[in-house]
Amino acid sequence: MGEGESLYLAHIAEDGRLQTVKEHAEGTARLAAGFASEFDMEEEARYIGLMHDIGKFSAPFQKRLQGGPKVDHSTAGAFEAQKDGKIAAAFCIAGHHSGLPDGGTRADVEGSTLLARLNRAKRGELENYDAWSEEIHPGKFRPFQSQDRQELFFRIKMLYSCLVDADFLDTESFMNGSVHRAEQFRVEELERALLDYIAPWFPAKTTLNRLRCEILENVMREGTDCDRGLFSLTVPTGGGKTVASLAFAIRHARARGLKRIIYVIPYTSIIEQTAEVFRSIVGKENVLEHHSGVELKEDEDSLFYMRAAENWDMPIIVTTAVQFFESFYKNRSSNSRKLHNVANSVVIFDEAQMLPVPFIRPCMKLVTELVKSYGTSAVLCTATQPALDPIIREFLPGTEVKELCPDRLFGQPVFQRVCYQKRGSISEEQLAAELNERQQVLCIVNSRKAAQDIYQRLDTEGSYHLSTFMYPEHRRRTLAQIRQRLVDGQVCRVVSTSLIEAGVDVDFPCVYRQIAGLDSVLQAGGRCNREGKQDRSDSIVHIFELECGSPELFSMQIEASAKVLQNYDDISGKEAVKAYFEQLFYYKGEGALDQKKILLQITEKGFLFETIAKQFQLIGTDTRTLYIRTSDNEKELDAVKYGYADKQTYRRLALYSINLYEYQYRKLIENHAIEDYERGECVLVDTSLYSEKTGLQLEGDAGQALFI
Repeated sequence: MGEGESLYLAHIAEDGRLQTVKEHAEGTARLAAGFASEFDMEEEARYIGLMHDIGKFSAPFQKRLQGGPKVDHSTAGAFEAQKDGKIAAAFCIAGHHSGLPDGGTRADVEGSTLLARLNRAKRGELENYDAWSEEIHPGKFRPFQSQDRQELFFRIKMLYSCLVDADFLDTESFMNGSVHRAEQFRVEELERALLDYIAPWFPAKTTLNRLRCEILENVMREGTDCDRGLFSLTVPTGGGKTVASLAFAIRHARARGLKRIIYVIPYTSIIEQTAEVFRSIVGKENVLEHHSGVELKEDEDSLFYMRAAENWDMPIIVTTAVQFFESFYKNRSSNSRKLHNVANSVVIFDEAQMLPVPFIRPCMKLVTELVKSYGTSAVLCTATQPALDPIIREFLPGTEVKELCPDRLFGQPVFQRVCYQKRGSISEEQLAAELNERQQVLCIVNSRKAAQDIYQRLDTEGSYHLSTFMYPEHRRRTLAQIRQRLVDGQVCRVVSTSLIEAGVDVDFPCVYRQIAGLDSVLQAGGRCNREGKQDRSDSIVHIFELECGSPELFSMQIEASAKVLQNYDDISGKEAVKAYFEQLFYYKGEGALDQKKILLQITEKGFLFETIAKQFQLIGTDTRTLYIRTSDNEKELDAVKYGYADKQTYRRLALYSINLYEYQYRKLIENHAIEDYERGECVLVDTSLYSEKTGLQLEGDAGQALFI
């Protein structure tokens, strides 16, 4: 270290290179300011970047770099920010390692709330870090101010994202010598690839394809002409929604200078299919598939995609609704790095009707805030548009949601490919007998137990079962067999839970659907006569109820559907769909749409970042991961068992995993059927309980739906 250089270090690389606190602070500030410039908070981001590590200007931290005990180096910057009236910066700095804290009360001294930490600092409990002011010069600026606590909540989230991503990237760059990230988003290349892909579709040779092309041309035109905002894309099943939505996003990104496209899907089971379509259009180097079931190999490409998943630094992201929404409401740095990259993007919410009812208000608050304050264009994309207008008008007064698919195209007879037949109650025996009379048929029921029971009554030849009690790779193989038999005209009878409905590309001549939410019934209809190869009158979707009933969690949806079935002849029409969602969303009041009172807590109780992170769970927290041992995953399971598994190992094992509720886990423990591993995972040791036909066998399990 040369004469006059700082004696205070932030990092020491394995090869002995030294990075000073000043160098790291300035590098982090530069990156964070660049990120925040996307939403006009550049000065605040630069400030928190400069101030986040001033606690490292202490003798104990310098000893820590040589192997000494841990030192709190985050509270110092938060304390200085608070003294300067910059509360948002104080939250971000305090939580840049441990996660955004709750604000706490003025009386807090013990614990991890922000005020407890600041009160301890005020009492002189921090190590001396006074040397910071000789090297760090943050400057003056007016911090962002608002009386709207919900707006401030998301401002802090975005600033925090800028800080933690910048901190990580600057550190990674120093430690590794470089950062391997995606090339700059070149939307012109994506557009050329899209135009090459769709060129063979024109001129269309059939009525159905002509209408698909009209929808495609219309959304591409709107993508060019429309300003940023909130859109709906209500395309009938079979209307080419997936490609049309991507085409809109590419054209819109080019016309409005948006920097990436994020595709949000409710089910992990259909992400693979969508991501593969996108890769075939624009190339795999432009598409990041981000969810728990992605399999990564041990190579440079996989390392690149794994790093990109940490902060969504790719042109096109395909992810889950759980990943997207929980990232904004969680408080950990690992969840938050990607958030700033959502600003100035096109976000497509595929199957928007599947937003979880108990969290619709906080989910839509986020969507509207992204549109209002962060330059995002959002598209609610579905064949059954949920009735969200009252919520949108509340959160975005005066805003009209622009529909991208004209009514004249939605209502075309060619899209009416099925007839819905209302049936009464039916026994499992009678239902199985009817299914056995058909060569190719799909039956969708509301519980795993019903699916297994009905499957057991079917003739052996050509019969298949699908549920979330089959690990993902097992389901993938089964679906491949089903598709091939359908194409070959062979016997194919399938009994499934709802996982087959949204976006799974199968085409049956006849479908049976146990009564559920109207959107689910219509999604089931989308698996019938999908390509319009037979007359509508011969393509029947039978809506029935089982004598054994449905799980209680479906009761609200079933009640709302029953009223629509009673009052509307055309249950697939927009008016019927609107009536269904109005009944489902609003008849119990707005509390049903924010069961955890997330928004109320933000407004009335201040910034409870840690508390809200624990409460905002789109899927239940009482689940455990069960791995099914196969010949393909022995090495990975041993790595988990003996404690040397890495992220890639867990990603690969996700293909062989099943989520268990606590009562299911306890049942297997009591029967000595599983072995626990240290991190809370478990592996099935009683192999007789896993069937190659129906997956995991749990006697008496009624089946619970998972939003995945």
